[in-house]
Amino acid sequence: MDFEPSAKVVEMQARLEAFMAAHILPAETGFRSHFETTPTPFRTPDFFEDLKAKARAEGLWNLFLPPAHGGSLSNLDYAPLAEIMGRVWWAPEIFNCNAPDTGNMETLLLYGSEAQKARWLEPLLAGDIRSGFAMTEPDVASSDATNIECEIRREGGDYVVNGRKWYTTGGMRESCAVFIVMGKSDPDNPNRHEQQSMILVPRDAPGVNILRHVTTFGYSDAPFGEAEIVFDNVRVPAENLLLGEGRGFEIAQGRLGPGRIHHCMRLVGAASRALELVLTRVEARRTFGKKLSEHQSVREDIALSWCEIEQARLLTLKAAAKIDREGAKAARDLIAAIKIVAPKMAQTVIDRAIQIHGGAGLTQDLPLAELFNYARQIRLADGPDQVHMMALGRQLVRAHHAAKA
Repeated sequence: MDFEPSAKVVEMQARLEAFMAAHILPAETGFRSHFETTPTPFRTPDFFEDLKAKARAEGLWNLFLPPAHGGSLSNLDYAPLAEIMGRVWWAPEIFNCNAPDTGNMETLLLYGSEAQKARWLEPLLAGDIRSGFAMTEPDVASSDATNIECEIRREGGDYVVNGRKWYTTGGMRESCAVFIVMGKSDPDNPNRHEQQSMILVPRDAPGVNILRHVTTFGYSDAPFGEAEIVFDNVRVPAENLLLGEGRGFEIAQGRLGPGRIHHCMRLVGAASRALELVLTRVEARRTFGKKLSEHQSVREDIALSWCEIEQARLLTLKAAAKIDREGAKAARDLIAAIKIVAPKMAQTVIDRAIQIHGGAGLTQDLPLAELFNYARQIRLADGPDQVHMMALGRQLVRAHHAAKA
């Protein structure tokens, strides 16, 4: 299997790496200091907008878009670009390639009506507004989407939404204009995968109550933010429903395949950044009379990290190639596998990097703690490890016995 990038992708990688080196990496320190002091952490800072304007002027914008929807890159083409962006956890925003907006844009592209696209998709593609994805709930095991309790009830020409959500990424942002909300519209349907629907809810709709910002490991994730939200008799027009009643689970599955490629390749980039920092550190630091690079345990950590990064990268590229050839459904085993492998790999590699850096690895002076936080989040986001392992194991057993039948 040939994963060598095309000449077009090689050229785009070079441009993206040059942009990261010239504009993103030098802004890391300013990014941290801005959000340590600003009274408005969820307002997109001016320097973000300046960087986004530069990226757009250089043609580094909406890179995630597949050819079927006006883009020029396949999933396999985009994967190494996502890896480059993943070296700085907030960098994808600068190229309009950040979650959950990419997933929401893909959802609207695949399932939105022309009116929904005109109202929400076009300004999202332009970067004029941001969005949130409201699926996870605090009171149920949301890793099984059939447990969702948020109610979407038809009343005449409207739907009424009632429920509590949290970890709604992007929900804290001042520029967040719309939520895609998943809830139950037909709770008594005997097919538990046809009970759910998804609906577009404007953030400023009456009854949308942002309760609080939920941090992870104490990190605010500003300017994005994870909101806990109560939808209290929120009334929206029936035309805000996506695709149709009972199609929410179907939309969720279609939405998540390419998105998992994006997350996993960003995590490969995060782990690669951590390893590069290690390779610099071990030659500059001495303990017990010799350089860190001369200690056997450090050499083993470096070797294992390199192997694990390569393994995760190749597996993710294989999944991307299969999605391109056969679609996300046919690639579900590989998609589950990368979601199991890549976040844990990144967490492990970054943890080794923190250990090798000693106390400095825990501080804001280096990106390692932030990257570790991101990797640990993704072991739960888009489905926890255990759900993907359970699904993959079931699929493998079925496939084995079907082949023998």
